[in-house]
Amino acid sequence: MPMEFFGQESDQGRQGDAAVVDFWVWWARTRPQVDALLEADDASGAGELLASAVAAVDPGLVAEITPGREALRSLVVSCDGDPELRPLAHRWARAAPPPDALWEFHPSRQASSHPADLVLEVDGREFALGKLVLGLRVPPGAPRMDISAYHPIFPDLGDEDRAAAAFLALDRLIGEDEVARWIGDVTAATAPPIDAVPAIYLPTMVADLAAEHQGEQWALLTGQTAGGAPLVAATRYPLRPVDHPLFDRHIAITLPYAERDADGLPAGDAPEALRAFEERLTTRLGDTALLAVHMSSEGNRVLHVYADPSTDAVQRAEDVAETWTEGTPTVESTPDPGWLVVSPFLT
Repeated sequence: MPMEFFGQESDQGRQGDAAVVDFWVWWARTRPQVDALLEADDASGAGELLASAVAAVDPGLVAEITPGREALRSLVVSCDGDPELRPLAHRWARAAPPPDALWEFHPSRQASSHPADLVLEVDGREFALGKLVLGLRVPPGAPRMDISAYHPIFPDLGDEDRAAAAFLALDRLIGEDEVARWIGDVTAATAPPIDAVPAIYLPTMVADLAAEHQGEQWALLTGQTAGGAPLVAATRYPLRPVDHPLFDRHIAITLPYAERDADGLPAGDAPEALRAFEERLTTRLGDTALLAVHMSSEGNRVLHVYADPSTDAVQRAEDVAETWTEGTPTVESTPDPGWLVVSPFLT
């Protein structure tokens, strides 16, 4: 059967890759100057150099110098909570030189090894994590934890500073990626929440929550299209871009199926044919991409795949699509670093 293909390479993606290469060329040339500034206790001077270089990669990225886990220092380039920039931060880290005795590199803020002793500065005030308390709520069956955070300095801070301090504390307690993975709504409160617990216990509580959601699961959902037609969707659960930070290319594969019921949903031999196609697809994609969601309605199944654009995942998807014989399949590939196409299914 004839097949239609859509999509093109992203200029923004190519520019981001080039900017990452430029940064590491700059780093090789400028690192001695950065080291000299830090050895002279001029952290602000080193920070200004790095901030300018990282802004050239993308103005939304944030650079931080922190104590390293293995090396003396850690250079962190964070997306600062912006999921659209997380893939770029991870590509920055993937292109980094090997760590040595002085430097290691991370694409997100790392958890502190001694959070109870950590004192940060917020709006000129001391922000000791040992004094932070949390109210915690896990909705039944949800893979996320809602948090109400309180610190004695919070009543004296504005709303934005208070919220920023709460998120910064969570990053230091469990790591920025774990916050994106397990933390839901966050409220920076001006009064202690009921049944508050010391924030230093958060890593243990998150580990318990993670233990309840191990292994691959799929959730089946029903609904309607914008035109009111019945729709059935299956989604990975939990479904989180942070688990696959380099998979920022969306591939939509549309398969028309010949046998359908009165609601336009697969019937007869169609369910088995679609299942067999998905098995072929996931086998062929391997570790280059992830089948995230599939949706069936009005005689078509749309498979939403997220792929690493540095691989040949699109070509692999096109190769498998050619095996579909019940209608004319289409394959469309577009950049989607925030997984916006499947945002209703994110957990």
